[in-house]
Amino acid sequence: MHRKDMVSRLESENFEVLVIGGGASGLGVAVDAASRGYRTALVEADDFAKATSSRSTKLVHGGVRYLEQLDFSLVMEALRERGLLYHNAPHLVSSLGFVVPRYKWWEGPFFGVGLKLYDALAGKLNLERSRMLDREETLEAIPNVHQEGLDGGIQYHDGQFDDARMAITLARTAADAGACVANRVRAKEFRKAANGQLCGIEAIDEESGRTISITANVVVNATGIFSDALRKLDDISAQDMIEPAQGVHLVLDRTFGPSENAIMVPHTDDGRVLFVVPWHDRVLVGTTDTPMKQADLEPRALPEEVDFILRNASRYMARDPKRSDVLSVFAGQRPLVHKGGTQASSKSISRSHEIVVSTSGLISIMGGKWTTYRKMAEDVMVHATAIGVLDERPCVTEDLHLHGWLDRDDPDMPQDDIKRFYGSDAPALDALTKERPDLAMNLHDRLAYRGAEVVWAARYEMALSIEDVLARRTRSLLLDARASVEAAPQVGRLLADELGHSEDWVQSEVAAYTELARGYILDD
Repeated sequence: MHRKDMVSRLESENFEVLVIGGGASGLGVAVDAASRGYRTALVEADDFAKATSSRSTKLVHGGVRYLEQLDFSLVMEALRERGLLYHNAPHLVSSLGFVVPRYKWWEGPFFGVGLKLYDALAGKLNLERSRMLDREETLEAIPNVHQEGLDGGIQYHDGQFDDARMAITLARTAADAGACVANRVRAKEFRKAANGQLCGIEAIDEESGRTISITANVVVNATGIFSDALRKLDDISAQDMIEPAQGVHLVLDRTFGPSENAIMVPHTDDGRVLFVVPWHDRVLVGTTDTPMKQADLEPRALPEEVDFILRNASRYMARDPKRSDVLSVFAGQRPLVHKGGTQASSKSISRSHEIVVSTSGLISIMGGKWTTYRKMAEDVMVHATAIGVLDERPCVTEDLHLHGWLDRDDPDMPQDDIKRFYGSDAPALDALTKERPDLAMNLHDRLAYRGAEVVWAARYEMALSIEDVLARRTRSLLLDARASVEAAPQVGRLLADELGHSEDWVQSEVAAYTELARGYILDD
């Protein structure tokens, strides 16, 4: 996956399907279209999964809390997609146990019945059956839980993944199927035929500053929280449909969650659930649900959101986390769809997706969540084949193995937490360290990533900046923001060697990354 070749293709080929947006939904559409054999292109204005799609709770889940809202259709759809993703990407998705602690007698039957329903709705694609735990079993499963008054717990299972690594895997899967995908290519304006129908876009290659004309039979708007802006670029009278809702997560040392199970807190101050999740040898705690007035590519956690998480987590954790314990804080904005555009509680707005087709033929996919990205893409292609007058071809993604696939029980499946996400590419990654032993060294003593991951990201994953590497190709920024800043100069030099940049470029990149990382560090 080499960017120079991809940009050249954007200019020289005529595409059947053009996707704008390199997050979960856009990458899913590119995979679906390319795997059917359509000439497919995808452009992303910044970097793959730069916004919402790299800032999730890292769960592939059916949505336990949607049962309370009686949204059974959404839960069933998500549980089915969870099962498909578990089978199609075993190197990326694993089963994670969640324990709901019980402190009152009635919580046992209340949550127990709900989770049995959750199992039943998953059907044959269920990961593992839920079960009741007594006090001793609960303490063994989640020793970090608050013990006073603890009666027991209920355990269920959902999927866990690394969202940004999944995005890169989808980009590579699309490229494997023949798609042309490129980051740092910004849609500037739409091209329309004499009859007013879209026939492509004018875009800016942000690396060279050149304008690129891209032609296509059909154009898909998959820009998430920025969908309304692109819809208005097509039709100035388009009504806003996206209401961004911010979710914040805190990252703590693994000592705050020393087991392999997560805690699911069923009710917080605002009625949401709270997760305490082991992830990449850290503990992830979140999330919030704060309505925001406008979409932000690099949102920042509000002080009250941080306080909310710390306060609610302390009620259920034996060891209370404090601001000084936070290794990183990150915020993402969910693209919630509200057709009327009126303000409503973001908890009450459905997480299902909406597809809107404009009079010019622009297909906008909005809402949804990571778990259902594949189904969202399949639904988009129903419209795309009609609008683009494309030959009808069946969807094949239900059984499509994603790039790097290895059988879950394959002895070659990497056991290392970092290497596993590269799947069948892991041996080639290790081979870099044989060629250059210096690449075997960790970037920092508090980070498990090596120089090899940096070089690999530059050569095969279109990483163009220090941020691309430390925020998304690796998860260093989220795992330990301060350590990532200290690793930035080394990452910059490795990238400069691969991409042909000067020492001045390195210094400029380090300064920019340091400024970015400040937003992920809490002041004591």
